[in-house]
Amino acid sequence: MENGFLERKFHLKEAGTDSKTELLAGLTTFMTMSYILIVNPSILSDAGMDRGAVFTSTIIASLIAILIMGLYANLPFVLAPGMGLNAFFTYTVVLGMGKSWQFALTAVFLEGIIFILMSLFKIRETIFTSIPIGLKKAVSVGIGLFIALIGFTNAGIVKPGEGVIVQMGELMTKNSAVFFFALILMAVLTARNVRGALLYGIIGSTVLALILGVSSLPDGNTIFSLPPSMAPVAFKLEFHNIFTLEMFSVMFTFLFVDLFDTLGTLTGVATKAGLLNEKGELPNVGKALLADAVGTTAGALLGTSTVTTFVESASGVADGGRTGLTAISSGFFFAISLFLFPLFSVVPGEATAAALVIVGLFMMSPILEVDFSDFTEAMPAFLTIVLMPFAYSIADGISFGIMSYVVMKLLSGRRKEVSPVIFVLALIFFARIVMKAF
Repeated sequence: MENGFLERKFHLKEAGTDSKTELLAGLTTFMTMSYILIVNPSILSDAGMDRGAVFTSTIIASLIAILIMGLYANLPFVLAPGMGLNAFFTYTVVLGMGKSWQFALTAVFLEGIIFILMSLFKIRETIFTSIPIGLKKAVSVGIGLFIALIGFTNAGIVKPGEGVIVQMGELMTKNSAVFFFALILMAVLTARNVRGALLYGIIGSTVLALILGVSSLPDGNTIFSLPPSMAPVAFKLEFHNIFTLEMFSVMFTFLFVDLFDTLGTLTGVATKAGLLNEKGELPNVGKALLADAVGTTAGALLGTSTVTTFVESASGVADGGRTGLTAISSGFFFAISLFLFPLFSVVPGEATAAALVIVGLFMMSPILEVDFSDFTEAMPAFLTIVLMPFAYSIADGISFGIMSYVVMKLLSGRRKEVSPVIFVLALIFFARIVMKAF
């Protein structure tokens, strides 16, 4: 019988789940996205930030956002500093433009404040609910291809080509063996309807990686360590640059990418989880959007890049996660990782890469619900799906999907099917392209 408090707080029976499933799903999500605790400090250290301090701030900022998502929004999404956004932070703003990392943190902080205001006034929620249901289905499929590509690339199975765009990597290596072992194990366990298939696949392939020497135990077999201090990076904003044109430009880019990456991720994962209602709306989406807005603002103060909803949340959803208890479970493992970094760093990238590929497959099913008999629906859906992996951007896939949706409907004499919000968004996306060209 379910714990009374958990049932009252998270409405597990109503969501068709139970506490064991939710806790296991949270662990699976954590395992598939735990790489961020290694990658984010590495990327931001290239900007001159202290790696250990960023490691701690990454976890604390994630926990703040996760608690809001789990306890306030009651949704199974997990948040952390986003990939792509941290690369823009370091390689474009700091190394490319020559700005300080304090300048970049200030831009992230301003973005977070604006997002909080947009969330409180339900502007972001209005944008989410206005996206046509066909595009929402397409977003799920596009994200599936996108994260599968990330998985294959991270494992070295796919790589930039010589004379071609992409090509197969080296397959006869120990690393590839770990990846394919994980992929097959996860697939077979899933086919047998084993709960926690992805997690068991990660654990099994980690054991293989240790045997083959792909991974190794921590130095001195140390398991516990105190978290590094955040002092070198916390509360280091440059308020004197707030009203400069360059600050506005950088802040707007963070704002744009984060807005539509988050909307895309929420749409895709919620669609796969069956969390959308009959109108294609996500209950509590406003609260979910507030979670990443607060997380981003807190993260900037603590010393990390933009916090956003992670597409890897789909791995926990695939394992049955349906409520905020999944998010809280992931947050628990984030908190533990503050002290267990040497231990979880043993998990090889090939194991989590295989999980991403399997999740990519899971997210393909909504393609069956796209109306391909209606070309005004099919063309926007197709562009949304293919441009996410081809342009390596969830935001760009959504942008071209919405622009093409408006063009197809208007030129086909079906103007009434275009909502004012979608029309305005299409104009904004087009203006952004024009501005970038000049």
